[in-house]
Amino acid sequence: MRLALYEPDIPQNAGALLRLGACLGVAVDIVEPCGFLFGDAQLKRSGMDYLDLADCVRHVSWEKYLLARGPGRIVLLTSQGSQPYTDFCFEAGDTILLGRESAGVPREVHDCADARLRIPMKSGLRSINVAQAGAMVLGEALRQTRNFPR
Repeated sequence: MRLALYEPDIPQNAGALLRLGACLGVAVDIVEPCGFLFGDAQLKRSGMDYLDLADCVRHVSWEKYLLARGPGRIVLLTSQGSQPYTDFCFEAGDTILLGRESAGVPREVHDCADARLRIPMKSGLRSINVAQAGAMVLGEALRQTRNFPR
């Protein structure tokens, strides 16, 4: 199981997701460019001392990420998803892909996904914070695959 952040905009969210990955033993791929400097103080503040413990791989572009990634499905979280994540059967080799806070992912990235999932929520609202959404779905994926740390 992996998390992948596509061109993250907000360092606090990236830091929180790196901390989550460190705590749960889940590697995090960051597809650049980021909307912040990777050494940003806000990233460090939200990730705290967990950043050094995170298994993080940075990729200079989407194309380089695709060349470097291993086997397994790309599972995109998107407000345009047709299937609720609660109805999806996760597999241990899945990568949960999160889009940019400001714009999601472009069509070519959307088209690369093996599954496009949404979080069920009240109508009229756009989206949940990307770090919170990632935590919700990763928790369900780890529960289903019984891959929480012991």
